[in-house]
Amino acid sequence: MNWKILLSPPEMSEVERALLISAFDSGWVAPAGPDLDQFELELAAFTGAAFAVGLSSGTAALHLALMTAGVQAGSDVLVSDLTFGASAFAVTYLGARPCFVDCEAATWHLDPDLLAEELGRRARIGALPAAVVVADLYGSVADYQRLEPICAEFDVPLIEDAAEAIGASRHGRSAGRFGRIAVLSFNGNKIVTTGGGGAVLTDDPSVAARVRYLATQSRQPVLHYEHHDIGFNYRMGNLNAAVGRGQLRTLPERIEQRGRVRDTYERSLAALPGVRFQAVPADCVPNHWLTTITIDEPQFGASAAEVLGALHAAGFEGRPGFKPMHMQPVFADAPAVGGAVSAEFFANSVSLPSSGRITDDDVAEVCAVIAAARP
Repeated sequence: MNWKILLSPPEMSEVERALLISAFDSGWVAPAGPDLDQFELELAAFTGAAFAVGLSSGTAALHLALMTAGVQAGSDVLVSDLTFGASAFAVTYLGARPCFVDCEAATWHLDPDLLAEELGRRARIGALPAAVVVADLYGSVADYQRLEPICAEFDVPLIEDAAEAIGASRHGRSAGRFGRIAVLSFNGNKIVTTGGGGAVLTDDPSVAARVRYLATQSRQPVLHYEHHDIGFNYRMGNLNAAVGRGQLRTLPERIEQRGRVRDTYERSLAALPGVRFQAVPADCVPNHWLTTITIDEPQFGASAAEVLGALHAAGFEGRPGFKPMHMQPVFADAPAVGGAVSAEFFANSVSLPSSGRITDDDVAEVCAVIAAARP
């Protein structure tokens, strides 16, 4: 379909273009080169991490993060129920089993109380998971002030899936700075994109070295090709990294623009009953990647599906919120703790066009379509 307004298209500028052309002209078009080296340094400086390793995708970053955290075949890994599938897919790459934990009703992030209860139960029966993966949703950041001590109490590695949250912060710390290892995604629809890519963030030099080694086919430092471990072709390309360098430089402007879009939506929809936005805790500064609402059908007078239908008919790209992992057919047999909150979210959620380049008039038009969906 030819959308009049897209959900979250890439936002490029002359900064990215100039860096990409310079990288192209340098001849470095492989998954190695000066822009990749510099992007990793700049990404580490931007987030406050000691080390960043640029990779081919956020999924690759999750895969290697789980490997370096010690996840093995037969392990259980607790994962946010409300997330994109990659958070759980990467667990299965290692022959481990994802086990899903429901979310909080207000923020849609993994519920710390449920996590503490589940880890306590597992500790009593000697079945602690190999890791916990917490997803930061829609540009916000989970409550790690509670989550980190819970995982530390049971000595279970915490991995922050900050795929959607670069530039956001909570508790005064940047997204990507929580847990033992964190991962980012630079997919085409993210607020920072390299066309495709991801990264692992860590303060542990041994973790960074191990991730870089595994991501480059586990090549030994000798003249010929020699391998002592199974490796992966997971490094980010130098041209992609050049784009990423420009995206980092322009990120503060995009966060400000997307924040304006969310604020305009909130003001414009405030008078409509039954419309709720993702809660922003006082200690959280989101990047406003994707403005998402829930619609209480009895109060609003129409369902989320009807609102989406109206948006699509008007040429506006909208999308349901994430379908919980416990409801995905591929994970039908996976254990889950709770699930009612995330299921209710999915049934009632709508992600709205969120680009920082849409105008107030565009937002007003989207909101008018939403309002007109009521009988």
